[in-house]
Amino acid sequence: MNPRPVKKKGDATRARPSSGRDKAQPRPFPRLRIMVRPGLVLGPGKVDLLETIERVGSISAAGRELGMSYRRAWLLVSALNEMFGKTLVNTSPGGSGGGGARVTDFGRTVVDAYRRADARSNQAIQEEFARIGHDMRDD
Repeated sequence: MNPRPVKKKGDATRARPSSGRDKAQPRPFPRLRIMVRPGLVLGPGKVDLLETIERVGSISAAGRELGMSYRRAWLLVSALNEMFGKTLVNTSPGGSGGGGARVTDFGRTVVDAYRRADARSNQAIQEEFARIGHDMRDD
């Protein structure tokens, strides 16, 4: 499915799967999701959130940039911090003095590991499907 931009509050855009009404034929693509513990799954959305928090230094700003509510972003951060039994994101209270969020060294290690595993799994999937004559590359 080809993502297409969707307008959200505050002019933020977010991708959503194509409805099939597009003239171009949607192409399948792999999406790596890793069940770290029962009910706790690491996937591209949580990793994108970690990378955005790292860049902007705030859960609320990262959520806005990704088109999600602060509550949703905070719930995902909470799940990430629970997932590995280690802290991936440190937070400090907001208010007049600021506040913010910081991805820990361990959090960056998780992001790097996920991105490497994702690249390797995508390559393996493309190779396997090429053997049956199905091109999954997005040129």
